[in-house]
Amino acid sequence: MTNFKSTVLTILLFLTIFVVAQEKHHYQTDFSPEDFNKRRTQIFTKIGNNAFALIQGSAGVPGFSVYRQSNTFYYLSGLETAHAYLLLNGKHKTSTLYLPHRDEGREKGEGKVLSAEDAELVKELTGVDKVRGLEFLSSDIVSTGLIKPPGLVLYTPLSPAEIGNDSRDEILYAQARTASDPWDAQPSREARFTQKIKERFPQVEIRDLSPILDAMRLIKSPKEIDLIRKATQIAGLGIIEAMKSTKPGIYEYQLDAAAKYIYYLNGARGDGYASIIGGGTNAYFGHYFHKKDVLNDGDLVLMDYAPDYRYYTSDVTRIWPVNGKFNKSQTALYEFIVAYRDALFKYIKPGITSNEVLKKAAEDMKKYIVGKKFVKPSHLKAVQEGLVFRGHFQHPVGMAVHDVSRVRGVELKPGMVFTIDPMIWLRDERLYIRIEDVAVVTETGVENMSGFVPSSISDVEKTIKGKGLTEFRPATVLPLKE
Repeated sequence: MTNFKSTVLTILLFLTIFVVAQEKHHYQTDFSPEDFNKRRTQIFTKIGNNAFALIQGSAGVPGFSVYRQSNTFYYLSGLETAHAYLLLNGKHKTSTLYLPHRDEGREKGEGKVLSAEDAELVKELTGVDKVRGLEFLSSDIVSTGLIKPPGLVLYTPLSPAEIGNDSRDEILYAQARTASDPWDAQPSREARFTQKIKERFPQVEIRDLSPILDAMRLIKSPKEIDLIRKATQIAGLGIIEAMKSTKPGIYEYQLDAAAKYIYYLNGARGDGYASIIGGGTNAYFGHYFHKKDVLNDGDLVLMDYAPDYRYYTSDVTRIWPVNGKFNKSQTALYEFIVAYRDALFKYIKPGITSNEVLKKAAEDMKKYIVGKKFVKPSHLKAVQEGLVFRGHFQHPVGMAVHDVSRVRGVELKPGMVFTIDPMIWLRDERLYIRIEDVAVVTETGVENMSGFVPSSISDVEKTIKGKGLTEFRPATVLPLKE
């Protein structure tokens, strides 16, 4: 009898532990329900009383891939459940999440996934008014009363969803390349979604929600800025580790490995974008992703890399000598780039435009190069071309490395985050020199989030002298000997 009781208690204890483990839900802790309600309220204000908005979450992932929600859906709910939908009713100012039903078999292997059966919990976490199963979405669209005159407007994002380390501009280029392949051409997921809406509700006028969302995402909240700052700090620490690991004979991919260790060590879930690490003439390609070549004595190596940290990223670039010492030619060009970076930051503040910043910085740099000596006439020419190049003031940064909306040609406002990226090309030598920093406009000026990453020649050379991961734990010679 004692053994029987003991066995029963053991089974009950196991079942209790299993149920508790199953009930442990995973949900973000960076934003409150009030934060999401505030964002959804902005959409209500923009679409008006006679319209509604429908946002499709990202699809599930195959095999053993780790699921990641689309940036837009996460931005409005924080929810990481695949095949979810968010309906925003402009007439009643209510928000409803539509979720798949519980998949008990999947949860036994992966843990709890928030589903339609967790309605009360999901409402508490996200701040939405209702949570329902997917099967109610069509009937609820009808019951809004907004598909009858005069309310025939449905807003949904028409721009491609950013998932993982994607940026909209790169997704659009990929879609264009696919469209040119007659064997593979197919409409985008957004196109298929809007087609489904038109098939089921032909009386509805579809409008693009993307411009509204883009304008919202351009101005970052203090909580968003804090996440971008942390992503920037992790990116900078990764680059510093790569600097310390650099020496002639090491491979580009080994610097990638050193940075990745730092990323995962500090809680990143992976890449904000594929690392750009190019030694010598490989750096001439702005998006060089191969990382297969050895680094040679006398060359420079460029590294552009940042993590995906809680759905936010950064964009930091440094370039340094493989042997740890800038030569005379490299010094003159590199010091010009650093000076240009400082000149650009000098003029960033609320109320100014990128064109004004570029103009003022170029005037300063014209004075800077007076009397400066460059090793070759082609180097001076590259510097002079840099004075008229407009790309030194680059792109927004946030949930994507090339974040939505734009910062060029518009008045700068507090909360805007973007990159300052001075660069020059030495075309006859197939060389490209640049550094990149992340700027956030404050109420009174600007903060360089990545300013701690070594950029002066003395700081860079001092950092390279340190011992990096690849020295403490060098790559194993393969194949292993038996």
